[in-house]
Amino acid sequence: MDKPKMQDIANALSTSRISVWKALNDKPGVSKQLREKVLEKARQIGYLREIEIYPEKGRAASRTIAVVVSRPESSIFWMQIIHQIAKELSLNNVNLMYTYMPVQYTEGDSLPEQLNDGSISGIIVLNIYSEPQLRMLAELPIPKVFLDSIPALPPDRMGGDIIIIEGRTVVNEITGSLLDNGKMVLGFVGDINYAQTNMDRYMGFTDAHAKRGLKIDETYSLTGKLHLETHYQQISEFLSSLKSMPDGFVCASDYIAHFIERYFTDNNIDHSKIHLTGFDNSTEYSNVANKITTVDVKTTSMGERLANKIMFSTNYPDVPHEVSYVLTKVIYR
Repeated sequence: MDKPKMQDIANALSTSRISVWKALNDKPGVSKQLREKVLEKARQIGYLREIEIYPEKGRAASRTIAVVVSRPESSIFWMQIIHQIAKELSLNNVNLMYTYMPVQYTEGDSLPEQLNDGSISGIIVLNIYSEPQLRMLAELPIPKVFLDSIPALPPDRMGGDIIIIEGRTVVNEITGSLLDNGKMVLGFVGDINYAQTNMDRYMGFTDAHAKRGLKIDETYSLTGKLHLETHYQQISEFLSSLKSMPDGFVCASDYIAHFIERYFTDNNIDHSKIHLTGFDNSTEYSNVANKITTVDVKTTSMGERLANKIMFSTNYPDVPHEVSYVLTKVIYR
């Protein structure tokens, strides 16, 4: 027999799942009468143990927050953020549940059961950029915090708070510095529709040119879809197709920059006069780490922000959602 779900209670009482969630978690926004009906129905169908429905009869379980990710072999960048989230939640007696979702959406896929069974109080979403998956997550009737989003989904369709690493201003600064120092022909490399942060960085690239009345030569930019397994192949094919090299490449990330550096090395190309910039200040890619101009992202601070944001949202679920931009700083090399 399937485990009872929150939706079963909602269906039985002809109410919404969000109202059931509020009643079960003692949140404002539902009447006393409905709250009592929800608790009684939850007990009848075995959704919750009596001790969970009536905390005064025993010690209630700690809250649990799910960190939802799409890549279990996440890079150091992501793991540092997750580690700090875990530390911050632990300090506040909140459990962390690591929840995996596939990298690519397949027709008929559904969310992991634990996200729907009422066992968690909220979710933090990291490195998930599939539109169908984000839409399913957005519909969950629990507090949510997303690190980044995608251009295809505006903030009011995400169903939660969004924290974005600010990139438009700093990439504008990096690009402007290159242009002002005589690097007049530049390309941008990165899938601009993959993430809102990538789009913002590309806008910074275009802003710098527009400010100086310069036209971008799109020949030197690769902004279309880059598949996870074929980044190096696609970037290599793009670079090989160029009749000449630009003065520099502004990359959406250090991850992208290290593929360009690798291409130059693999093909014995003298690139001493080709300026390469990245984003994230990652130490993971040795061929560019501490060698290129990049943007510093404080992963410890990001983890703390995400943890505190979801704890606030679980305490105040009716507060309007917000989009927060975390400022960053250029590191010139």
